[in-house]
Amino acid sequence: MLDYETLRLIWWGLLGVLLIGFAIADGFDLGVASLLPFVAKKDEERRIVINTVGPVWEGNQVWLILAGGAAFAAWPSLYAVSFSGFYLAIFLALFGLILRPVGFKFRSKMPSSAWRQTWDILLFFGGVVPSLIFGVAVGNLFLGASFHFDDLLRVIYTGTFWELLTPFPLLCGLLSVTMIVLHGGVYLIAKTNDPIAQRARIIVIISALTAIILFAVGGIACAWQLNGFQYLSAIIGDAPSNPLGKEVVLMKGAWLHNYTLYPWMMIAPALGFSGYIGVIPAVMGRYEKFSFILSAMSIFGIISTVGLSLYPFILPSATHPGHSLTIWDASSSQLTLFIMLLGVIIFLPIVLIYTSWVYRVLRGKVTPEILEENQTNAY
Repeated sequence: MLDYETLRLIWWGLLGVLLIGFAIADGFDLGVASLLPFVAKKDEERRIVINTVGPVWEGNQVWLILAGGAAFAAWPSLYAVSFSGFYLAIFLALFGLILRPVGFKFRSKMPSSAWRQTWDILLFFGGVVPSLIFGVAVGNLFLGASFHFDDLLRVIYTGTFWELLTPFPLLCGLLSVTMIVLHGGVYLIAKTNDPIAQRARIIVIISALTAIILFAVGGIACAWQLNGFQYLSAIIGDAPSNPLGKEVVLMKGAWLHNYTLYPWMMIAPALGFSGYIGVIPAVMGRYEKFSFILSAMSIFGIISTVGLSLYPFILPSATHPGHSLTIWDASSSQLTLFIMLLGVIIFLPIVLIYTSWVYRVLRGKVTPEILEENQTNAY
């Protein structure tokens, strides 16, 4: 059996991989829904846009389920704090995610144009709101959540929903929406023809420039404005989980401390910037698949930047910094982590192989002719 410290590090990395997988795979689904009112002007065009993601969105959401399951099983304290303290925010995100499949299924059930336009608006809502909420949640990780533990390690959350909507988390929310919209745009460019693809190109270029600015502003804020959390105690990687056994202080610029200790971590933000810088000429040159890869690379870089900046924290506490959750003191037991790792080794490759096969079968652009040929199956 692997030692406890190694298992904790592996599961920290796996949680990041699952979140990145969700952002890349399901991100373009959310992005396509967010772009629906802007890239499709006629009903036929809206049907084409919806059918680019209609056959694959269910499989893409597996990544969110896996990430939630991993958080629950590998980091029970993280799950307890976030899913209880952020209940209303999570409910709004889930409500938006629920609207998407309902919209896909019910939009085409009635011929009324008013009926379809209503569901188009709800699909747009279901794309934008979860993207915004997820970004706001990430922003609040840097500020810390208002929680602490009592002597029996029961979670006591003292924050409110409106407390989450401060300027920096909203900045992160805007960056998240921009990333998702851009990702959906490059997907539409690859899956549709003009005029839908041409409208998507314009939006992608604007989104890439916006994302670069927002990512840079967020980095400057972390460096010069935000108080970061600094771990002062000696890390004992094989100690039993106990979030009350450490000393943590707040320091300005502390979120950049890891980059001075491990300069190789700068690769992550570099990927975030370079992907969006490169996607502009790629889109203009009509390199469709390469544009999608560059967008995915930026998502990988930005989410990795978040994880590496926070390390070893996974959920800091704004009110009681010493009660913050880290990868060393919030995990499940060694045996639990090991058994789950065996499951991941067996089943994750199956998920990847099946997903690759599905995308290969469904490759190619969605056109009016394809909708006509598949009247009984298309949305």
